[in-house]
Amino acid sequence: MKKLLAVSFLALLALLAGCAGTVTNMREIPLSQAPAAPEAGRAMIVFMRPSGLGFAVQSSVFEIRNDEPALVGIVAAKTRVAHQVAPGKYLFMTIGENADFMSAEVAAGKTYYVKVEPRMGMWKARFGLEPYRAKDLGTSAFTTDLDGCKPVAMSAESNAWASTNMMSIREKRTSYHGDWMKKPDAERPALMPEDGK
Repeated sequence: MKKLLAVSFLALLALLAGCAGTVTNMREIPLSQAPAAPEAGRAMIVFMRPSGLGFAVQSSVFEIRNDEPALVGIVAAKTRVAHQVAPGKYLFMTIGENADFMSAEVAAGKTYYVKVEPRMGMWKARFGLEPYRAKDLGTSAFTTDLDGCKPVAMSAESNAWASTNMMSIREKRTSYHGDWMKKPDAERPALMPEDGK
């Protein structure tokens, strides 16, 4: 009986891990319309969520500009959003039940990839940001992750959602950023210039 329960539980986890999330407050775009490269003089960061874990909950990604969160995109399970930036240093945040952060330093002409990783929280999914390293980009695992995520883009609904929820978004940034800064450097995710291709 215990063996049957364990097998059933593993099968359920596998099923849930493969589920795509419902896309709301973003618009799905054809692959042909997804940016294939950075704009001239800029870098592109692709935030993608290949895991189906926590598929019922979307995660939102923000760029912190002058201490203010600016929405990059809302990432459902099995989706990805491309973000164009000038070369330089950045701080990004993702929120769910929690807020988590990633620093980045990017170079012009390069494309970078970041995994929005769900983790089970107390009430709903928590999320973290995990950069793909240069060594990861040529692997079959990376290709599977990228190909398994359909492109989405910002819409008027995206900005309306961010505006409506900005008080809560700011509160989460304030509540969690101090704890993140107290972590040792090795425990704080960072995207490096050499991680792009």
